[in-house]
Amino acid sequence: MLIKKRPDWHLPETAVTDEKDYNHRREFIKKAGIMYAGSSVAAGVATGATAGFPEKPNVNRKYVVTDRKPTPYKYVTGYNNFYEFTTDKYLVRHFANQGWKTEPWTLKVGGHVEKELTLDVNDLCKEMGIEMRVYRFRCVEAWSMVIPWDGFPLSKLIKKAQPTSKAKYVKFTTFMDEKAAPGFKRYNNYDWPYTEGLRLDEANNELTFLAVGTFGKPMPNQNGAPIRLVVPWKYGFKSIKSLVRIDFTEEQPKTLWNSAAPAEYGFYSNVNPKVPHPRWSQATERVIGEGALADRIPTLMFNGYEKQVAALYKGMDLVKNF
Repeated sequence: MLIKKRPDWHLPETAVTDEKDYNHRREFIKKAGIMYAGSSVAAGVATGATAGFPEKPNVNRKYVVTDRKPTPYKYVTGYNNFYEFTTDKYLVRHFANQGWKTEPWTLKVGGHVEKELTLDVNDLCKEMGIEMRVYRFRCVEAWSMVIPWDGFPLSKLIKKAQPTSKAKYVKFTTFMDEKAAPGFKRYNNYDWPYTEGLRLDEANNELTFLAVGTFGKPMPNQNGAPIRLVVPWKYGFKSIKSLVRIDFTEEQPKTLWNSAAPAEYGFYSNVNPKVPHPRWSQATERVIGEGALADRIPTLMFNGYEKQVAALYKGMDLVKNF
């Protein structure tokens, strides 16, 4: 008899938080001090790839955490970093919904590939198929969530792109629209547009995900509509939002945060409780959620995904190569 052993981070579908908390969003917004009367922005409306999004994505039970409940929708969509709009985590949902259009949206794939691609995100959703995975999310600022993402493995797109033997890394680039996003001019000390990168083997790992939604709904603008990267064993800034380009490169690509402050933000940025940020410890994290805004829990190596990704870094000094 074949006995199927589930991963230690598996969670049954019944444990996924439903959307009822979202119906109380105005109360949350008011408490946060950001009520915008009569504005659809305050609702955190999902505005991503709607035409290509299924009515109800299937939960892939192989990829769900066990030790923590998913963060309520109102926090997932109401507490975000998106410097292209603002550095205020609560106000992002306001600025990201002031006329910024995320549909239609085109994603280009190039570099060392057999054939460059120009893809409509809605068509890509239909082609790749959408599933839900519930992942831990750990910010480098030492706070965390557990988020149900809807999307597909990046490896599917890599297979479609057919990278050549020269491809060793994958570079990701987000949008650049100064009219829609005030952060480009306000924070002009950054080398915009936002870029990120992975080694090709990291990009092909089974956990690496391209998300087009959350909680079974298209991705809200403030969360990175219409398509974003999710790399759950790395700090959140590696999971770049609102992708417009994916390029396969021979050399390690420059990335925004690593270029801005290399002593604070490494290229790898794997979650590691033993490597402190220069300005704070990474040994524990603050859980974002109902009644738990100040609770702290121990941070897990690779954010709890050590069994799935440790082999990628065999023989590496994970302190020096942070």
